[in-house]
Amino acid sequence: MLIKELTREECLDLLDRAHLGRLACAHESQPYVVPIYFAYDNDYLYSFSTVGQKIEWMRDNPKVCVETDEVTNSRQWLSVIVLGRYEELPDTPEWQPARAYAHRKLEQRNPIWWEPGYAKTLLHDTERPLMPSFYRIRIVQVTGHRASPESDKHVVTSPSTPDNSWLHKILQVLKQA
Repeated sequence: MLIKELTREECLDLLDRAHLGRLACAHESQPYVVPIYFAYDNDYLYSFSTVGQKIEWMRDNPKVCVETDEVTNSRQWLSVIVLGRYEELPDTPEWQPARAYAHRKLEQRNPIWWEPGYAKTLLHDTERPLMPSFYRIRIVQVTGHRASPESDKHVVTSPSTPDNSWLHKILQVLKQA
């Protein structure tokens, strides 16, 4: 397997095709990762949720990370990481155009874009209130990698050969554990 770095253009192409990712945020040094539906457009990822832990944490600390991938199999995949900043799109007159735009982009990407965020949720046997929140992640940095099986014919499988002595050492450590 060969792993190569993606260009910015390739990363943005994957973001444009994808609609499901994992959002990471942090509060008081505690990370939190959740799946989200998103729509990419012009250096932003648009999304929707209801107010809860993730929204509260992103309000306190707007630095976030989003990961998405496209997996064909264990030897052929793409993965993109976005470092960005959370920007809430409040339900106020001045933000209505941005909220409407986010709504349109999400609806184009996935017909049930609203479902995970607006699903009935029980927390400690109490129904969570459903306060909708549109937001976007402004992309600050994007990186990605592609794995492909194209170089498999060059991989030596015997752990005792000099070409992969590092593998032999790892196997020895694992045997001792």
